[in-house]
Amino acid sequence: MNEAIHFSGKKILITGGLGFIGSNLTQRLVELGADVTFVDSLIPEYGGNLFNIAGMEDKVHVNISDVRDEHSMRYLIQGKAYLFNLAGQTSHMDSMQDPYTDLEINCRAQLSILEAARKYNPTIKIGFASTRQLYRKPDYLPVDEMHLLRPVDVNGINKMSGEWFHILYNNVYGVRACALRLTNTIGPRMRVKDARQTFLGLWVRLLVEGKSFEVWGGEQLRDFTYVDDAVNAFLLAAAKDEADGQIFNLGGDDAVSLKELAKLLVQVNGGGSYTIRNYPPDRKAIDIGDYYANFSRIRSILGWEPKVPLAKALQRTLAFYRENLKHYL
Repeated sequence: MNEAIHFSGKKILITGGLGFIGSNLTQRLVELGADVTFVDSLIPEYGGNLFNIAGMEDKVHVNISDVRDEHSMRYLIQGKAYLFNLAGQTSHMDSMQDPYTDLEINCRAQLSILEAARKYNPTIKIGFASTRQLYRKPDYLPVDEMHLLRPVDVNGINKMSGEWFHILYNNVYGVRACALRLTNTIGPRMRVKDARQTFLGLWVRLLVEGKSFEVWGGEQLRDFTYVDDAVNAFLLAAAKDEADGQIFNLGGDDAVSLKELAKLLVQVNGGGSYTIRNYPPDRKAIDIGDYYANFSRIRSILGWEPKVPLAKALQRTLAFYRENLKHYL
């Protein structure tokens, strides 16, 4: 796909643009010549970081706002060709401890965004960042899009609602939208100060600091998508009409146990240590067990597949944080 044909000179809105995936997507779109505006609340717990756009400050339009602000979103969505809707509350534990905030961000705000699109920019194309957390503990592996949805936490329930609002507005109102169910996405600019976004971020931080990290359980199987591959998926979904009204899993080529992942991470780093401990009871209650995705649907319809092997993804991630860790603490 010639990405420049689709995005060069186009006005694009990204929610969560100062976050992990949003900033990597911004970088790619700027390189393609797009006119990018993004919205980010910079709420400390949610991963937005101004350093994520270092070197791009004069090439993008930054709007420090909140997706819960209906008036801002109504204004910002007008005149845009594409919306990459990435803003969200991602912490599963936070959603259990503060369910109302999760509801406002991951559910009600999504409906407000779609209403703004329907009323003020019905021709926009929307790509929504959904999550594998909708599936719960899988009945079979690898998990495809036909698997029963039964989330194990408040975050999963609200993300499921947000996802289906997008599909509903596509089907009923013709506001073109699709959803990508992300697995564990990793790479430069991910949150590493804690495990709110991904446990691997905390592992990377501790390893770079020369400290030991903890592996909880260790037998659970997981798959990982490098952020550049995730960005490619969003661009394909936005550019291709075949994506309209569709839901796609993303995934990685190989599933690994957390023990295997820890061993590989230390090996790629050239040293380090970790300890294995039992899963904390509060986390165990919402853990989904083994999970890895069947992504054959997006491969057959849009032509997407992961390109960056796990070892290379870990190598690039570690290299980024060895140089930039101070900006992410």
